[in-house]
Amino acid sequence: MTSQAQRGRIARSLGGARGSGLLSGWSVAVTLLALLVAAPVWVVLSSAFTPSGDVWSHLASTVLPRYVRNSLWLLLGVGLGSLVIGVGLAWLVTMCRFPGKRVFEWALLLPMAVPAYILAYTYTDFLQFAGPLQTTLRAVTGWGPGEYWFPNVRSLGGAIAMLTLALYPYVYLLSRAAFLEQSSSILEASRSLGRGPWRSFFSVSLPLARPAIAAGVALALMETLSDFGTVDYFGVQTFTTGIYRTWFGMGERVAAAQLAALLLVFVFVLVVLERWPRRRGAYQQPMSSRYRVLAMYRLTGRRAALAFMASLMPIALGFLLPAGVLLTMAVRNAGRSVSPAFWQYAGNSLLLAVLTALLAMVLALVLAYGVRIRPNVLTKLSTRVASMGYAVPGSVIAVGVLMPLGFIDNTVDGWMRSVFGVSTGLLLSGTIVGLVFAYLVRFLAVSFGTVEAGLGKVTRSMDEAAGSLGHKPLSTLVRVHMPILRGSLLTAMLLVFVDVIKELPATLIVRPFNFDTLAVRVYRLASDERLVEASGGALAIVLVGILPVIVLSTAIARSRERRR
Repeated sequence: MTSQAQRGRIARSLGGARGSGLLSGWSVAVTLLALLVAAPVWVVLSSAFTPSGDVWSHLASTVLPRYVRNSLWLLLGVGLGSLVIGVGLAWLVTMCRFPGKRVFEWALLLPMAVPAYILAYTYTDFLQFAGPLQTTLRAVTGWGPGEYWFPNVRSLGGAIAMLTLALYPYVYLLSRAAFLEQSSSILEASRSLGRGPWRSFFSVSLPLARPAIAAGVALALMETLSDFGTVDYFGVQTFTTGIYRTWFGMGERVAAAQLAALLLVFVFVLVVLERWPRRRGAYQQPMSSRYRVLAMYRLTGRRAALAFMASLMPIALGFLLPAGVLLTMAVRNAGRSVSPAFWQYAGNSLLLAVLTALLAMVLALVLAYGVRIRPNVLTKLSTRVASMGYAVPGSVIAVGVLMPLGFIDNTVDGWMRSVFGVSTGLLLSGTIVGLVFAYLVRFLAVSFGTVEAGLGKVTRSMDEAAGSLGHKPLSTLVRVHMPILRGSLLTAMLLVFVDVIKELPATLIVRPFNFDTLAVRVYRLASDERLVEASGGALAIVLVGILPVIVLSTAIARSRERRR
């Protein structure tokens, strides 16, 4: 048995928290990284106190009320839609047995692969007057132009529908995980008291799953606030479109930053509302029978058909139809949809995604391991600060990145001019450095969460064994933890890679001149009503977006196998 003195030496060799101060090497490294990543958010918040002249008063009296109103309607519509679809389908595939259930369990995640702005482009083409749906409708009914009413998809209601189809999987995924975790004994007790499926759902399952549901809805609403491509294409004026137009259209950076700061207020309110239910009660369940297989409700006849159709509709509308439209356009017009320029934009996207994924994985590993070996207040608070970027819209981060980088560039350029008579130009804000930094601020939380979860599965005895053999913390990380974490590290890189490929608002604002990605190129072409040329890039983004769906589906399948 290891003596107490030996344990002390092992803990000290690993940089353990026992007897260690706050200002150790790992603590300082974690804190500095967190401050660097969080800097753009603090820049935006500080801009709220910077005078902007008459511009802000002009915005407040003209367009600001419209931004607030449209944003609130979007939040309300997408929140209700994703809540009903996500929670309803999660309970249906978890608690009921009907034809196709095993396929729907993972297929309901497929709309996650299609960004909302691509849904907006494809549905505009599909539903417009010359589109296939209205053309078929006129051919079947014999109606002529002006003889029938058809809803306008390019509207606030259309934006709500597109965002709901793209974002309900957040609610579905977390809700289904919560339903799977619920104690079978509690549900069986509810049934034994004579409560049917609906009463058990509303009185037992739903209250127990409330924290997970709130987290899923909050994620969907944060993505709604950060959306730019959908609302801009549909002509719905929100904070994200206002930030872009104020910055580039009016050239007012301070006013744009103040709009971004106001948008942050909405985000913080959502975070508080998401965390509030967790403080009002406990959601613990009996451990003895939690993982026993639940007795499912067997649906037959009309009920089975309704369950099948209810599960199929979101998949058809959110994935199959848009993917089919894009594939048809891309194949029929291969010369225009996949031009030589397509490969250049794809290469730019690939370069940015790979760089960001690698850096995010390394930074996340440093942060997570720093907390593991130095679990003090400073490191824990620092990682929370570094992880808040995912809740911040990309347009806000873009503003927070460009302002300090522009200041640094101008300061260096002024000094070089005065001392050496040489202009350095844009060293940071005019290169991909600023863009990769913006991505890291936005998506580091995704990588950190994955790495932290994987690191939590590594037992402390491995650290002690490495320490007893004379390995320092860095050596233990490289030679012990990283080989074990290979799967988690690859998953973290994959998730960040896909998010970078799909990201539009931050890329649109921060990207260097004449440096477009697939997302930006698709946005430009679609804005010019050149949907056929945009179809190749849009289809490529959708195909890349399927990768995390495969990862999540595999995780769900493994979870189901473990519960048997």
